[in-house]
Amino acid sequence: MAPPIDYEILRLIWWALLGVLLIGFALTDGFDLGTTALLPFVAKDDAERRMVINSIGATWEGNQVWFILGGGAIFAAWPFVYAVSFSGFYLAMFLVLSALILRPVGFKYRSKKTDPVWRARWDWALFIGGFVPALVFGVAVGNVLTGIPFRLDGDLRAFYEGSLLGLFHPFSLLAGLLSVAMLVLHGASWLAIKIERGPVHDRAARFGRIAAIASIALFALGGLFVWKGGLGFRIEGLVDPHGPSNPHFTQSVAVGGAWLDNYARHPWMILAPLLGFLGPALALLGIIRAKEALAFGGSSLGAVGIISTVGLSMFPFILPSSIDPASSLTVWNASSSHVTLFIMLVATALLLPVVLLYTAWVYKVLFGRVTREQVGSNPDFY
Repeated sequence: MAPPIDYEILRLIWWALLGVLLIGFALTDGFDLGTTALLPFVAKDDAERRMVINSIGATWEGNQVWFILGGGAIFAAWPFVYAVSFSGFYLAMFLVLSALILRPVGFKYRSKKTDPVWRARWDWALFIGGFVPALVFGVAVGNVLTGIPFRLDGDLRAFYEGSLLGLFHPFSLLAGLLSVAMLVLHGASWLAIKIERGPVHDRAARFGRIAAIASIALFALGGLFVWKGGLGFRIEGLVDPHGPSNPHFTQSVAVGGAWLDNYARHPWMILAPLLGFLGPALALLGIIRAKEALAFGGSSLGAVGIISTVGLSMFPFILPSSIDPASSLTVWNASSSHVTLFIMLVATALLLPVVLLYTAWVYKVLFGRVTREQVGSNPDFY
């Protein structure tokens, strides 16, 4: 018996849920990445660096749940996307995972010795663990927007024809810098809430102002690049949203400026890029006026707007191919089966609220600022 929810609706729901998971990762683990990327610059002595580390020390592991959920959702709901992206971006993902591995090691080993040189090295390891993933995630998004050099043969086997260095082209580097600026702003806004007012708080605010301005400028430059550079793909002919998942059943072509088509068809989508500009502007205002809640709320809205802009601009594409547009993966040709999507939706409806409630409870319990006195007197702190 067919599931009670239409196949087309299920595909749309899982496309939206994938976006929600990516946004959840950016909003939670994003400020962890931004905070560690700021660590060597906002903290000048050991006590200050311990304050910064302990602002995320109790929650960073839980925040990575969103990263794992995102990978699991791609694997289960979009198997074609998982196969192509995890094979094509293998070296880039290895680079990200290598950098992420430095975070737990840095947190656990930094305090094992009091030697300043030992601790300084681990501080820079933590910086790498924050900066490199933020950059590479943005570079990956930039490559998705320009198209990935892959093709599918008649048996739907994927062949990636790019290289690691080939991922770092001008537009992808622009997207990478935007990602860094967005997450550094989020990290600075988090520090403004979690660190006692003083030198660290003030330095974080200064970097937050720079990151907010950079986010607005880079987002605008990226939009100009998409408009003038003529990026985009389009589906030719009719699409059966209830049809089987087979990319060969969809004819896609590269068309200049096609990433802007959805805004003409669905004017409400303009809300996403507006949030992408409004969020950093609100964060900047909050930082200038010492309104920490406004700053953090603005940085969160900015991340939602920037990530949503990418997804809405590309819809229904998820992973377009730059060398064989006919192999491009879309919402309609790359999903799991009707039954699989329904079973996953039921499981998500039962478990995702638990994750959200537990996360909210943890942050409620751990609410409060980290102070120099706390890190000096509490042996359980990093």
